[in-house]
Amino acid sequence: MTIITNNEVETIAEGEKLGKTLNPGMVVALFGGLGVGKTAFTKGLALGIGIDDIVSSPTFTIANEYRGKIPLIHFDMYRLESENDLFDIGWDDYLERGGICVIEWSEKILGALPPDSIYVRIENLGGNVRNIEIASGV
Repeated sequence: MTIITNNEVETIAEGEKLGKTLNPGMVVALFGGLGVGKTAFTKGLALGIGIDDIVSSPTFTIANEYRGKIPLIHFDMYRLESENDLFDIGWDDYLERGGICVIEWSEKILGALPPDSIYVRIENLGGNVRNIEIASGV
């Protein structure tokens, strides 16, 4: 599925739509360059699963956790060197907890993603316009 958004509010709304379809234990892998809207999309996902907390980028903490009926664990792999670093922070444990894992900079850890992950690619088409592609699996 391909979606065009014209501003951050629309990007958040599309994340919210996807969030409403997610079940515990699912992984959403986000792809796209710096500043394309990965965190904005994640804000929408959080709203979609019923989390009202302020969602912020976990660039310096690697992971932010948000509590809700279904917990959301928001990862940022930008600072990781390899998949091994992901396993060092307890990736397997996070997957087993039954929350929804959302991962920014997923291209750095492709081999660690479960095969049933949802892939979201966000591209800046200029200004505030974004192309968002959502697909299941690879």
